[in-house]
Amino acid sequence: MQRIYGGTVPAPASNTLNTPTEPSAFRTVPERPPILQPELPMRILHTMLRVGDLDRSLDFYTKVLGMKLLSRQDYPDGKFTLAFVGFDDRVDGKQVGDAEIELTHNWGVDKYELGSAYGHIALQVDDAYQACELAKQRGGKVTREAGPMKHGTTVIAFVEDPDGYKIEFIQKKVVSD
Repeated sequence: MQRIYGGTVPAPASNTLNTPTEPSAFRTVPERPPILQPELPMRILHTMLRVGDLDRSLDFYTKVLGMKLLSRQDYPDGKFTLAFVGFDDRVDGKQVGDAEIELTHNWGVDKYELGSAYGHIALQVDDAYQACELAKQRGGKVTREAGPMKHGTTVIAFVEDPDGYKIEFIQKKVVSD
């Protein structure tokens, strides 16, 4: 996957294979920030969360949020297990898509203090109201029902994973012509 910076590229089409030809079908891509010039390409790979019960957490991320278990590896000498979940498949065991979540289970530790620095993970959804209903139907805990954010119009909602980590649903904005 190649990231394109600077210039004009076709705007994302919704479920179509047609190549746009009208000028309005293109969007301007901002220039790459100076620190990220090609000699230092970067992208977000994953966020790591420590979990007290790996199977319970995997159930939440795969069954409630619909992510895929991408890999799971025990490290007996270190007494921990790493599991990666996400929405994109891996190719030949390698991450090629969007960022993933690394769930780290340290054997013998069943609870962590979250502290006051952690905020949340955000997931874009087509419909935050429907996402909340599906999460509840699948056993998820909705901590803030879908609705416009305070002092704004973006529709958001929050669910909580079994360890208390917050996941925000941000409803995709509809672009009007």
